[in-house]
Amino acid sequence: MVDWVRLRLDVDAFEDAEFVPYWEKARASGIEFTTMRDTPEQRRALYELNKTCSADIPERGEFFSYEEYVARRIEAPGVTMDGIVLAVRDGAWVGMTLTSLHPAKDTAFTEMTGVLAPERGRGLSLALKLLAIRYVRESGFRWLRTFHHPLNVSAIKMNRRLGFVAD
Repeated sequence: MVDWVRLRLDVDAFEDAEFVPYWEKARASGIEFTTMRDTPEQRRALYELNKTCSADIPERGEFFSYEEYVARRIEAPGVTMDGIVLAVRDGAWVGMTLTSLHPAKDTAFTEMTGVLAPERGRGLSLALKLLAIRYVRESGFRWLRTFHHPLNVSAIKMNRRLGFVAD
């Protein structure tokens, strides 16, 4: 059994000034950021992007079927299109973050942040996560939570750099 690394961020206390340069650098390199439109084509594209990015997660196992993905990620309670942020280069999606909102718990949850392998190492995950944190803050939530397989060191390190602590 895996002992997942569970993390949380106090969005009210988060200072984003240190991380804005990652967003600006990504934009200067030709990356555009947008949110998803709920069309059948975009649902399928998000599924494919998430599936590709998830392949590197340690012990991930088989990815959801398309139907399961739509039910668990796109049509799930708390998911809105504004919470699905996409990184786009030359019209192609190269990264994503999906955040769900849970009012009863005053918390939001990062379902997934991922970047295609050729785009990694440039701070794009940090930029996406910054936009997710802003979405959570603008939505009026205090806590942002996430969890990772303990061998997913790069994701854990990125979240800790942003100020996430053990939950």
